[in-house]
Amino acid sequence: MNNVLVLKSSISGNNSQTNHLADYVIEKLQGNNIVVRDLSQQPLPYFDTAAAIAVRGEPKTTEEKQLLALSDELIEELKNAQTLIIGAPMYNLNIPTQLKSYFDFIARPRVTFQYTANGPEGLLKGKKAIVLCAFGGLYDEENLVTQYMKSILGFIGITDVQFVYAQGIGLGAEAIEKAQSSAKNKINELIASL
Repeated sequence: MNNVLVLKSSISGNNSQTNHLADYVIEKLQGNNIVVRDLSQQPLPYFDTAAAIAVRGEPKTTEEKQLLALSDELIEELKNAQTLIIGAPMYNLNIPTQLKSYFDFIARPRVTFQYTANGPEGLLKGKKAIVLCAFGGLYDEENLVTQYMKSILGFIGITDVQFVYAQGIGLGAEAIEKAQSSAKNKINELIASL
């Protein structure tokens, strides 16, 4: 049995293509221990000065202590997962702010990464990630969403990262159906190797 953490980040609710794909993955992985965190339905606080102080392990105020406890909770969820499923739609060429905030809360020195003489080293090794991307247009793998997700996951030690793309969803109903079908085929292929 696999421990799976599913992160949803789309603000589009039932119209979200990445949420549809994440739900498809959840359905296919029934029988595993699945934790779903919907960052749009239960948004994290804005990552501000208090949050930055908190995640660096120097909280003094009640607010900072609460933010550190939230960071600890998110990191514990992540540490417990063997597989990470991330819904990462493209908004204005990048990931949603909710997902960026999540990474701000879990990227903690000496907890999920450490600084070394050779540069930063991720501490969450041995995990797999599948990133579900939905794009209104057609993009190559050099797009900012793919590059950021590879970078931030690698930064915390997750280097076994696969991408599933539903592209061209802004081109109409037929394009959505084709993109979803192609993405689900890729998901089936990836799930078989978990």
